[in-house]
Amino acid sequence: MYLSSSSVPCPGLFYSTSARDGTLFRIRIPGGIVTTGQFRIVADLAEKFGAGYVNITNRANLQIREVHTQITSEVLHLLQDIGLASPNPGVDHLRNIMGSPTAGIDSEELIDTRSLIRKLDKYISSHVELAPLSPKFSIAVDGGGALKVCDRPNDIILTAVELSTQIYFHLKLNLGESFTNTGILLQPQECIDVVGAIAKVYLQHSTLEKENLTPYRKSPKVRFFEVLHNLSIERFLQEVESHLSYPLRRLSHLPTILPPHPHLNRYLHLGVHPQRQQELFYIGVVLPLGKLETWQMQGLADIAQGYGIGKLRLTPWQNLLLTDIPKQYIHEVKSKIENLKLHWSATNLYSALVACAGSTGCTSSATDTKNHALMLAEYLDQRVTLNQPVNIHFTGCPKSCAQHNNSDITLLGVSEDKYQIYLGDSDNESKFGRVLYQAVPFLELPPLIEKILQLYIAKRRTRHESLGEFANRHSIAELQQIVEEGGECEGCVDAQRLPVRVGCEGCEECEGCGNKH
Repeated sequence: MYLSSSSVPCPGLFYSTSARDGTLFRIRIPGGIVTTGQFRIVADLAEKFGAGYVNITNRANLQIREVHTQITSEVLHLLQDIGLASPNPGVDHLRNIMGSPTAGIDSEELIDTRSLIRKLDKYISSHVELAPLSPKFSIAVDGGGALKVCDRPNDIILTAVELSTQIYFHLKLNLGESFTNTGILLQPQECIDVVGAIAKVYLQHSTLEKENLTPYRKSPKVRFFEVLHNLSIERFLQEVESHLSYPLRRLSHLPTILPPHPHLNRYLHLGVHPQRQQELFYIGVVLPLGKLETWQMQGLADIAQGYGIGKLRLTPWQNLLLTDIPKQYIHEVKSKIENLKLHWSATNLYSALVACAGSTGCTSSATDTKNHALMLAEYLDQRVTLNQPVNIHFTGCPKSCAQHNNSDITLLGVSEDKYQIYLGDSDNESKFGRVLYQAVPFLELPPLIEKILQLYIAKRRTRHESLGEFANRHSIAELQQIVEEGGECEGCVDAQRLPVRVGCEGCEECEGCGNKH
């Protein structure tokens, strides 16, 4: 039942993918929603075949790592029977369909996308002719709610918009380094046809000359954005339209509505939030680097079954949501989460900590990113208190597999135990922001990052200013001077420790920086 993995660089389920720490298997979870029964079965498999843990990926998949025993065909049939494996093994390598984790419970969403995601997944699974697509072919469906996925990297992005009381999906396409707003508006019932037509045109032009292929690639499959560049967007869309029985609807200018604090909206997958259903809440659980031990999985399944509706929602931010929790049980559920040695607060140091597989699991990584990230978080957790998340991203090589968008702080492994430190995102020439320091040994990182965080807390303009926004207000020379000189506010910092709480009740305003210590 296994397929050949010789030309498939991305992990799947019906073929084995080797990693430094053993064989890796990926279970696709379209939309990220699993039942407690499915979740428990995966936990049992990780216990039996793996190392007793799973990882939630940045596409809301489940990964079982460190597998040293072959998964049998009986297990694969079981996963198919319970809806966790494609009925058509030939398309298992394709990426799962990404959706907002709060679909159907988000009070701001324009449309519940769960049904559309299920239909798209069924379409792909039932069309064996789609098997030659690149394993990186990806789709996201965003219902226009507060917790968005339309900014996540995908080949096709469908985002709900409202025009004259009618709900449409706006079509965006991936150009590699950016996205093109096609101006095409689709009615919900048209989305399957159009995605199918896009896939057909993609396959028809999936043979390119070698000089038109992206260099240093692992997969011989032509990427979607390469076809767009080679063919031109307009011609590509014309060919898509030729496969449809109706013309594509276009609007040159779409209205843009920005939330008041987009930085904070990025973290609605963490903490306690009201649902659109009265008296019900969801709780975003912090999972350190997306890792869950099997006993924790069983405990979370118990919570979802005992207090919710028996479902869990995985997120592209490598955590999960417990949904449909009655208001009167919130405190009790939070306590049970903490009893599992997990947390629920968005200001927890682990909440926005991201790391790739690192040198223990990937040959491309220069550093042991996962262990270094956990060591840094443990160090900071004892010394720094945040009132909003700070995104710290460890990546062992420039490919940045774990996080594709900018972070507040990026730590790029450049040699064994050494990192480049990037801050902010104002340098368009760099995918990581601006270099603050180069080749910093890991042993020097924790106190240096602590100092950066303390100075940010003391000198930011408002409580809502992110570290990236704070960094973007200063030149690199200014930031280095602030860090090296300490930037202390006279009379409010002792010689041993910088302030760690800002704006707490009863504190006085500092004349030097205007903040409260």
